[in-house]
Amino acid sequence: MKEAITVSNVTKHFHRKTAVNHISFSIEKGEIAAILGPNGAGKTTVISMILGLLKPSEGEIKLFNRVPDDQQVREKIGVMLQEVSVMPGLKVDEILELFRSYYPNPLSMKELVSLTALTKEDLKTRAEKLSGGQKRRLSFALALAGNPELLILDEPTVGMDTSSRHRFWQTIHGLSDQGKTIIFSTHYLQEADDAAQRILFFTEGRLVADDSPMQIRSRIQKQSVSFTLHSSESLERLSCHPEVERVIHEHERTIIQTSNTDKVLALIFQENIPARDIRIEQATLDEAFRQLADGNREAM
Repeated sequence: MKEAITVSNVTKHFHRKTAVNHISFSIEKGEIAAILGPNGAGKTTVISMILGLLKPSEGEIKLFNRVPDDQQVREKIGVMLQEVSVMPGLKVDEILELFRSYYPNPLSMKELVSLTALTKEDLKTRAEKLSGGQKRRLSFALALAGNPELLILDEPTVGMDTSSRHRFWQTIHGLSDQGKTIIFSTHYLQEADDAAQRILFFTEGRLVADDSPMQIRSRIQKQSVSFTLHSSESLERLSCHPEVERVIHEHERTIIQTSNTDKVLALIFQENIPARDIRIEQATLDEAFRQLADGNREAM
């Protein structure tokens, strides 16, 4: 079986509110997928149902072709939550040994230290004395302790510095190369663009996009031509052309949104617009998500 996760026509109601509305998707083994969306979009509810912490009101979720709360499934999952809560009074190495004992085929302490960059000092530090960075490393180590086939990471790089973040994603890609499946949520869109092979974008409880970052960006046709002007030149004669969809003045730059950048460049020279420092920019992931969210609200 190729699928690690299968979500089939799932809906979740809380009293009169529908948090998740008839969603379906599957994630193959070895994929790195990002679950994204604005606050209240249903991301946390989806992750909680995948983990078996919540039951769907309708539909079905299977992990490795079993229900999420099956013991064999739980032994294959590692979870890293945004909030790290650990047992006071125990040292880091004691906590890791305890967690390793829960699994039939755990990673060795040596492997955990290598993958998470835990130091000797970290291992001998009591839980209540850990810094924020130490807690993040411990949380990642706990997620990996059971040698999971599926990793679910909630805002995993919050509080990490740039070098720690870079190392973290290197490790994630290495785990994916070993065939492990990774799902993560993040508010850092650049991380999703760089790290995810696939993005599932939620808004208003619906799954409105499920594709690679490049494919999602390509759905948004709007590109832009930006430039600075030598003077307060009027752009009226440029604005009257149908290829110019919108003219925006931002700081000292003029931005023209269009679906035909070549035509706009030609018009700039044709109309003798004294533009300088001309740049052509593609649609961003942020712009794609904003349009997807707006489009979904209009359709409802």
